[in-house]
Amino acid sequence: MTAQDNDLLLERQLCFGLSVASRSVIAAYKPVLAELSLTHPQYLVMLSLWEQAPRQVKDIGEALLLEPATLSPLLKRLEALGYVTRHRSATDHRALAVDLTPAGAALREKALSVPGTMLARLGLDRAAAMALHRSMMALIDAATRADSASAPARHAR
Repeated sequence: MTAQDNDLLLERQLCFGLSVASRSVIAAYKPVLAELSLTHPQYLVMLSLWEQAPRQVKDIGEALLLEPATLSPLLKRLEALGYVTRHRSATDHRALAVDLTPAGAALREKALSVPGTMLARLGLDRAAAMALHRSMMALIDAATRADSASAPARHAR
């Protein structure tokens, strides 16, 4: 087999490694987040709101790189759980704002243990986790730039 043939081995595919790693890490979060009655996507929404609330749906989507059609059911479920409220923005009545309820704000205290628990479950220390995070953010940035660079070509067809 030539070096170029080896490039098509499954074990050498970046997309395969990322896909399996993503599924595996999210699966490791599942029992930890179940104690908070949250799914992983709901946890990400709550993290964004614990950083800043109230927040417009558009801003949450941009922070999480999620489309409104994906975000809307997450917000409805979080509202049904009593963690958030949705209302028209006071500054832009066309925009929908999301705010934490007292229960949603209180959930943050319970969630404080999640990062440390996950580091232990994954056998990582904070320095290793931060190094992985920096690498992933650089990869996301590169993929976003590559997608943006090819966008005009897709629309020109």
